[in-house]
Amino acid sequence: MSAPLLSIIILAAMFLIATLLPINMGALAFVGAFLLGAVVLGMETDDIIAEFPGGLFLTLVGVTYLFAIAQNNGTIDLLVRGAVKLVRNRVALIPWVMFFITAAITAVGALGPAAVAIMAPVALGFAARHKISPLLMGMMVVHGAQAGGFSPIAVYGVIVNSIVADTGFESSPLAIFLASFIFNLLIAVALFIVLGGRKLLSSRVGHFVEEAAEARMNLSAGARAADVTFKGSGSGTYGPRDPAGDGAIATKSREDRVSQIATIIGLIALAVIALGFSVDVGFVAITVAVILALISPKAQSGAVNKIAWSTVLLICGMLTFVGVLQAAGTIEYVSDGVASLGMPLLAALLICYIGAVVSAFASSTAILAALIPLAIPFLESGEVGAVGVVAALAVSSTIVDVSPFSTNGALVLANAPEGTDKDRFYKQILGYGGLVVLAGPVIAWLVLVVPGWL
Repeated sequence: MSAPLLSIIILAAMFLIATLLPINMGALAFVGAFLLGAVVLGMETDDIIAEFPGGLFLTLVGVTYLFAIAQNNGTIDLLVRGAVKLVRNRVALIPWVMFFITAAITAVGALGPAAVAIMAPVALGFAARHKISPLLMGMMVVHGAQAGGFSPIAVYGVIVNSIVADTGFESSPLAIFLASFIFNLLIAVALFIVLGGRKLLSSRVGHFVEEAAEARMNLSAGARAADVTFKGSGSGTYGPRDPAGDGAIATKSREDRVSQIATIIGLIALAVIALGFSVDVGFVAITVAVILALISPKAQSGAVNKIAWSTVLLICGMLTFVGVLQAAGTIEYVSDGVASLGMPLLAALLICYIGAVVSAFASSTAILAALIPLAIPFLESGEVGAVGVVAALAVSSTIVDVSPFSTNGALVLANAPEGTDKDRFYKQILGYGGLVVLAGPVIAWLVLVVPGWL
């Protein structure tokens, strides 16, 4: 049996085992990568380890560590109150604020994962405070990032337009950008309706919620890190329970206020340095987090324990396995088979599906760079429009970044609000990601390729 076929069987077995048994798929993926790489392909273990996504590991750890500190010192609550005032207490507008801000960040040139890393913790903080579906808020951020991702000056847009230009086929940067933006916007509208957005239309952020945020802001960092609760919500009073149990109010010290100011400056620095100067967001995030820990050691108490280690294992294991799949030639094997079908419309659909499935586990940028050239054989027949195929492939390969195995989906999962059933949240994201993988490519194909209007 060839290595590509065997690798596909191993991947299917991993999914089956993780579905039937409570075993972290990341752990299974590391085992699969070792067996496939060392036993089947004869790879050295150093070569297998080289496929470990160190950059993503650092991003997940650095960002979740930073925002755990921001949560401990009350900065997240401060941002919550400010954004609520911005939308004049209209809860229904909060998801859309997150969508369009994230879209704007990626449209001006930021990488999608960097924008999601910055926005997801804030958005999910809103979800927790205002009883909005965390799935809705998380996906609004991810789809917002993808909506702006193909602007002519965005990273995805530059890559795709450059590759198409090199092939000599007709190119339309505006059409590709609008296709991605409209698709993601329509998906966001559907999510808003299905996940309870209509119920939010008549909701306002009441005084009780604002008092809750303000009360938390006034807590000391030590009290907040000690899992402070509030007095009975039905009593009309609001105050922190002292961790010692004597009923005293733990108030915010000058050090805590300095920590909040430093955190806001740090978050701005993260955005400016990571987005404006293209510095790795993981390194910047963990640097800011360590500086904040030095400024206020109390604020970082317990923050390391809040890093989503199970999610880190899941994502890093899967991406290591995907790297070994590429070494096995699995992706090229499948892609070459599709390109040789001799039926341009069907080949375009299958290419879109390959882009969606692989991108759900790996780099969307890498997949776009690999698959657009593979589409050349059937584009040369002239039976399908080059712009339509490229636009459909662009949409198919990026809307699946909601998958928990992609960087964006992983960041949403890693920043699940406190009190969230993370196993259930993971299954929700996985289920939604699977739906997008199944339906997204065929819809993009039907709208952008089949009519031949692009």
